[in-house]
Amino acid sequence: MSIRTPGVDRIQTPHERTDDELDATLRPKRLDEFVGQEELKDQLAVSIAAAGARGDALDHVLLAGPPGLGKTSLARIVAEELGVPFVQTAGPALERKGDIATFLTDLEPRAVFFVDEIHRLPRAVEETFYPAMEDRQLPVTLGVGPGAKVITLDLPAFTLVGATTRAGLLTTPLRDRFGIQHRLELYAPADLTRIVVRSAGVLGVAIDAAGARAIADRARGTPRVANRLLKRVRDYAEVRGDGAIDVTVAAAALDLMGVDHIGLDRLDREILATICEQFSGGPVGLSTLAVAVAEESDTIEDVYEPYLLQRGFLQRTPRGRCATVHAYRHLGLEPPAEPRALF
Repeated sequence: MSIRTPGVDRIQTPHERTDDELDATLRPKRLDEFVGQEELKDQLAVSIAAAGARGDALDHVLLAGPPGLGKTSLARIVAEELGVPFVQTAGPALERKGDIATFLTDLEPRAVFFVDEIHRLPRAVEETFYPAMEDRQLPVTLGVGPGAKVITLDLPAFTLVGATTRAGLLTTPLRDRFGIQHRLELYAPADLTRIVVRSAGVLGVAIDAAGARAIADRARGTPRVANRLLKRVRDYAEVRGDGAIDVTVAAAALDLMGVDHIGLDRLDREILATICEQFSGGPVGLSTLAVAVAEESDTIEDVYEPYLLQRGFLQRTPRGRCATVHAYRHLGLEPPAEPRALF
């Protein structure tokens, strides 16, 4: 597959594109191209069809779940399926009420307004969304002090799609204004295998089913990780092989990257080893653990913990994080003779 870049006469091959261009190319464009999350896809398909038939904006959508599961891709797909403009920003970028006013007043009718990390909106800014989402109105204060006046601007019908990795940090008034709410779950290996095969086709890489499954098994249930591993395995196949990916090439490349047979990388194992060895299996507080492994608390909680919890290596307790017997055995360590009290 090749693409033509505006202003450039020569056709680029997939390997000559930047990583950003490749990531955009690998994103599915329509609901029927999106693999997995079947319940959410069915719900969106019905809602999109109904909104399109009425010529109205889709109800506001809240997508929650760990990073890399396709929240941004789904937001883009919603706009594509509705045939409306897509406008994107992030919660931390909206620092003042005026920032929201600038976006909302520029929206075209029925447009999709995507706010990533919506849980990080400042409270005062968040409250500006309430009348905009519910009544399609935007109160604007003119002047200061006793002479200040409030005027109300009418907004076009629009769809706010919010994405969050920390749904628990959303306030109830904001969360309740989303008509469609769904939490994305980690992907099964079979779905990830289909994603790897599709992405390999986009990249122009030859891959067999066993090679794709080897990558999927180590992708931590996350399409973004699967695509990242695929690109690194492709590099290995080109340098130390004939460019094609089979199970042997995939396993050798992933071993070289330090990704073990179930997808744990260096930091995963360091987190588990720190709890097992330095803190006798736990419990250990998140902030203490973050300092011990030199990583941000949010990164551990949002990126690493979901998979470790799902695989049964870690437990969250009121007193902190604890390693399970399964974690000891995976690291080749001897589990404690008597289980520690977790509560």
